[in-house]
Amino acid sequence: MEATGTDEVDKLKTKFISAWNNMKYSWVLKTKTYFSRNSPVLLLGKCYHFKYEDENKLLPARSGCTIEDHVIAGNVEEFRKDFISRIWLTYREEFPQIEGSALTTDCGWGCTLRTGQMLLAQGLILHFLGRAWTWPDALNIENSDSESWTSNTVKKFTASFEASLSGERELKTPAVSQKETIRRYSDDHEMRNEIYHRKIISWFGDSPLALFGLHQLIEYGKKSGKKAGDWYGPAVVAHILRKAVEEARHPDLQGITIYVAQDCTVYSSDVIDKQCTSMASDNTDDKAVIILIPVRLGGERTNTDYLDFVKGILSLEYCVGIIGGKPKQSYYFAGFQDDSLIYMDPHYCQSFVDVSIKDFPLETFHCPSPKKMSFRKMDPSCTIGFYCRNVQDFKRASEEITKMLKISSKEKYPLFTFVNGHSRDYDFTSTTTNEEDLFSEDEKKRLKRFSTEEFVLL
Repeated sequence: MEATGTDEVDKLKTKFISAWNNMKYSWVLKTKTYFSRNSPVLLLGKCYHFKYEDENKLLPARSGCTIEDHVIAGNVEEFRKDFISRIWLTYREEFPQIEGSALTTDCGWGCTLRTGQMLLAQGLILHFLGRAWTWPDALNIENSDSESWTSNTVKKFTASFEASLSGERELKTPAVSQKETIRRYSDDHEMRNEIYHRKIISWFGDSPLALFGLHQLIEYGKKSGKKAGDWYGPAVVAHILRKAVEEARHPDLQGITIYVAQDCTVYSSDVIDKQCTSMASDNTDDKAVIILIPVRLGGERTNTDYLDFVKGILSLEYCVGIIGGKPKQSYYFAGFQDDSLIYMDPHYCQSFVDVSIKDFPLETFHCPSPKKMSFRKMDPSCTIGFYCRNVQDFKRASEEITKMLKISSKEKYPLFTFVNGHSRDYDFTSTTTNEEDLFSEDEKKRLKRFSTEEFVLL
């Protein structure tokens, strides 16, 4: 009886934490974001201009994306469709219990894991679908009435919270079935894209079997001394994502790998070795690689001298975003306008979605409205990500980024460097590991150092 009572108290405590976070962050979600019509907007390498055309044409209020002076023109709808098509991964509640804990939600502690998932999801979208892909239903996820999507989500959460306290079961949100969705696709190419779209999202499901789900990431985090409920910094998450991709045995994922820079240095030969390693002896194709580079953009505060470099990075089509945020809050940065960064916020607690069912709803995995934040407010600790489809792409990207680094560094040291050769050529301990120990001793030391230098959880 005593154990049961403790479980009930823990569940009630979890509900209150979820309620507090939703109340705290729902106001941000419902706030409209204003974009200037005089400056271009960059989103993961794509440029959009909201130029003056017809001052009588207004942006629909439900979009949550508003242009200054109430002017919409140019390709605002294309921007909205592109942004909404990015995969949004947020706090979830009532998912299967995390092994070794009583937790059934990551509310209040899992935001950096979520932003890491979003970055990896964008890398997988580039790998399987390409940068030009957008979700055909992106502009249909919002309700047609006057209330915003987030307003309805808040009401749904409130009803869910009240029902949980009274022991009632939460009502399911009606969703568009996969059959109805697929009927709208006109050819095999669009059908294939939708299958991969769903497959990618399913890999991030909140269940122990999902390859890149929270449960699996926490298991890999245990090797570096982390556990469920701990704070995870951007650098630690980078190494966890690397291990998750390396250990994935899904046939579709054998053509992609992850490389994490060592001490702000990318060793070109190490990257190429990872790209040329294949599990199948008859496969001579290069692997694609996602390069993750943990950096600091200053000391206690972000140095504004790095703004142009960050903007340059987000202007590259092979950039997969930045795991960063404000102090004590992690965001996924995907673009910018002027001196403001465009981001997706994981701090919104949504209900668990069972991605194992055939027609699971997609709506809650796509963010209906972008948010902006001044670069000055950014926490200096972050992880930058790039995707390269093959060795040739990596060489071209390293040359292009090196030029950007030289221009941005001026009299300062560059944020990171690309060097020829292997890390072992520079007397660094090799990071090769065996299956029994997912992190080498060198990595463990580095991860512990990162975890104490980065974010602090209040």
